[in-house]
Order: sequence, then structure tokens, then C-alpha cells
Amino acid sequence: LKALVSTGGRNVQAACDWEYVLYLRPSGPLLHQLSTFWQQSRVTCGKNKAHNIFPHITLCQFFMCADGKVEALSEALQATVGSWRGRFPNPLPLELYTSSNFIGLFVEEQPHKKQLHVTLAYHFQTNHLAALEKLAKGVDISLGCDWLAVLFSRDIRFANHETLRVMYPYAPQNEDELELAPGDFIFMTPVEQGSASEGWVYGTSLGTGLPGLLPENYVSRADECDTWVFHGSHSFSNPASPSNAGGAVGGLLFDGQLDRRFLDDPGDPSSLTVLCPPVQMLRPTTQSCLPKRSLFVCRHGERMDVVFGKHWITQCFDAKGRYVRSNLNMPSSLPTRGGGFRDYDKDCPITVFGSTQARLVGEALLESHTVIDFVYCSPSLRCVQTAHNILRGLQQEGKTKIRIEPGLFEWTKWVSGTALPAWIPPTDMAAASLSACTRQMQGLSPQNAKDFVQVVRKIPYLGFCAAEEMGETGVWQLVDPPILPLTHGPNHSFNWRDTLQQD
Repeated sequence: LKALVSTGGRNVQAACDWEYVLYLRPSGPLLHQLSTFWQQSRVTCGKNKAHNIFPHITLCQFFMCADGKVEALSEALQATVGSWRGRFPNPLPLELYTSSNFIGLFVEEQPHKKQLHVTLAYHFQTNHLAALEKLAKGVDISLGCDWLAVLFSRDIRFANHETLRVMYPYAPQNEDELELAPGDFIFMTPVEQGSASEGWVYGTSLGTGLPGLLPENYVSRADECDTWVFHGSHSFSNPASPSNAGGAVGGLLFDGQLDRRFLDDPGDPSSLTVLCPPVQMLRPTTQSCLPKRSLFVCRHGERMDVVFGKHWITQCFDAKGRYVRSNLNMPSSLPTRGGGFRDYDKDCPITVFGSTQARLVGEALLESHTVIDFVYCSPSLRCVQTAHNILRGLQQEGKTKIRIEPGLFEWTKWVSGTALPAWIPPTDMAAASLSACTRQMQGLSPQNAKDFVQVVRKIPYLGFCAAEEMGETGVWQLVDPPILPLTHGPNHSFNWRDTLQQD
């Protein structure tokens, strides 16, 4: 089941591609020494290949095992360890070995010289050799240690992939994007990055098995073994040592508890600050101090087709073309389209939450005593609805007109087909890039298509920016908005029948 989930439930064959590995891992004082080396070497010289896996001696390389035989494999391992209990050398004789790109502790007097060993560092920069060797010589290999035989498995499809840990939630803004949940892991290879713009990566989720694009600053580097499945451990010295069979994915057991001291990347955390904007001081509740001429540019609210999929129309309209609401986040009603409900294919509305997002922005503008004199809007329905709800929050509904400006419609490359959508006419009564609306005002040249896509992908629903005119110079500059940013997390679909016990 764990393997089937990791493939997104696509097929059983893909779910069978799991392989197993058998290690000896130290515990007690020696583990503490090695953990300290792991930390110090990572801080001093950066991450090398040895940091991808916890300290261990490889007993055998990865091998395949049918799911139905895993239990027998674990029992065989337990019996083998039991037969060696009391005869296993303690302490295990180790000797330090170094070369230009490898440092390790090798078991002495073994039949096949330099086969059984603990890797301390490899694939590191040549100028780091002296520092790493000095740290390695500080490891006291004479300390007592209870060696444990441990069994792990991994998904063979991602054996040579880089592993990323999801740090922040992300709701897809486009169909080719991947939803992110903190704690999940993403598998990525350089080969797959051809379709990704700068600042974005293409990867596959461990939790869902689904592939897609994701913002690079929402993830951090993880270690390869972070995603392995732990099946059990057996002590060569202590017969009462717990097996911990069936341990969870995403963490490794050391001395019976989760130990991630040397699994976390202590590198420069600056890449994580991208999502943490500077703390904004609340504007005093007095008349706005913005200059006479200011411009606020805002993205539309949450879209129906992003939340419910591009085929949401078939779920919400019956054979006679009547709208039927099937979720609380769907509008209670929708306007009638001149070309029928199929006009919503290219011109979708916003969700109930999208309306709430817009109203919250309007209410924040009202509280900051910001005066809005004119409202210009794209002809897209999602933008018109967003502007309408912002005015509701501002208590200006029916008082301030929404001026439709076709030039504010989104980049037409993103519009399917060969024609523009059939917009709802004003009598029957979503969005441009923030950067596109402000760069020319700042005297900057337009961005190329690649850079434009990168900017747009990073702008969330109701992303809000402000520009002000500098005196009578005709030059504008971006300034802090008069309101706080709006942040929210995804809310997955729920079916109460899923709570029923299944036989």
C-alpha cells in the first residue's frame, strides 16, 4: 500500500519497484562521536555525498524482495543476528583510511580488504581534505558500541534523484503545478528541469506520487535516507533491543528515538526568507499619508477552475445547462452567458473564498483610510468579481464604478484556442501581472516572456502592490502597500463516506 500511494495510485506494477538494503549502524558513544563529525564536517566544508545517509557499514547492496516475503526476510535477519550474539567483536576494530576524495573507517582483518567500512566523507572538494581529515582523526574509534543490523527500503524509481523537503504549503495556480504540504518530500533530477523556469523546479511528490512544477523557495535540500522506510533493527549485544519494525517514512530511528541532529541542512537559511516579507508596521488610523496620485495593482481572487479542476463545468451544469452548486466554495449562482455555460471554459468565475479574499482586502483598505477614486479592471469575469468584492469591503459598492479596460487582460499566450474569451457585456453584469502594470511607470523596459512567467507564478491570489508618483516628475516608484499581506493554506476536498470503516 505504501508503494502504491507513492505512485499516485496509477498502477500496481510501478508500486512494486521497491528495493531493500541491510546495514550495520552504530549506537551509544561511537554514534555520538560520528554524529558530531557529521555536524562539524557539514558546517565546516558543506554537504558531501556521505551526508545523504546516516553512519553505517553496508552489509549488502540494494536488492529486490517481493512484498509477500518481507516478513520472512525480517525473521531471517533476526535469526542470523541471534546466532552471532555473544560472538560479535566489541569493540569492532576500525582503522582510518584517507584518499584524495574519500575518508572512511575500515574494519580490520577482514577477508576482503577495504570492503566493510563506515564512510565519513566522499565526493568533496580537494581543498577540504585537510579539514575533513583533521575532524576524522578526532573520532575515538575505541569507544564501546552496540552494532545494530537495520533493514530499510526505498522506491527504486527515485534512487538517483535529489531529495527536497517541503517547508511551506502551496496551492497550485496553474494545471501543471504541484500542490505542496509541509513535511512532504519532492524527488527531482536535473534532466527534468528543462520545462521549469528560473526559480521553479519540476519534481514528484512522495506523498501523492504526482509530478508537477513547484516554487524553488518553498523547499529545502533533504538527505536521501529521509524518505526510506525503516523495517526493523536487531542488536548483536542486547537481545532485548526493540525491533521498531514498520517505522515511519521521513525519519530515522537512532537508539530507539528519532534523531535528526545530523540530517538537517545547517546551510545558509537566507533562501527561506523569500517567503517571509519584512514586518510591516500598522499604519495609524488617521488620514492616509499616501501622495495625491497613487496606484494599487491587485491580482484576482481564487479561481473555480484551479480549485475544482478544468472540468468543473461538467460537474456543475446539468443536461439543460442549469447551474447546480456541488460544494460550499462554489458560488450559489452564476450569471447567464450569451453563448451558454460553455463560455465559462475560457472565462471562469472566482470561488466563494475568492470573494472573501477580495472583501478582506477591501475592508483592510477601509481601515487604513485609503481613498479609492477610480477602479480599472480586466474584462475577465474573475477580475470583475474581485473588483466588485473589494468595493464591497470598502463600502463603495454602487458608489464607485468599475471601468473595464480590455488592455488589462492576461497574456494571450495563456488563452487556449485562437480567439479571446466571450466576455460578459457590462449590461449583463480575470488578470494582468502586477509587474506588467508597474514596470513602464517606473521607467523600466518590459520583461521578456521567460522573465514574465517567473514573476507571475510567484504572485498569489489578491497579491497587492502600491506605486506612488514622485512629485511632478512623472516618475513612479513601488512603495509599501497600506495593508498587510493576505496568506492562507489549502483545504482539501472531504467526503464523509471516507470515515466509514471498510471491511
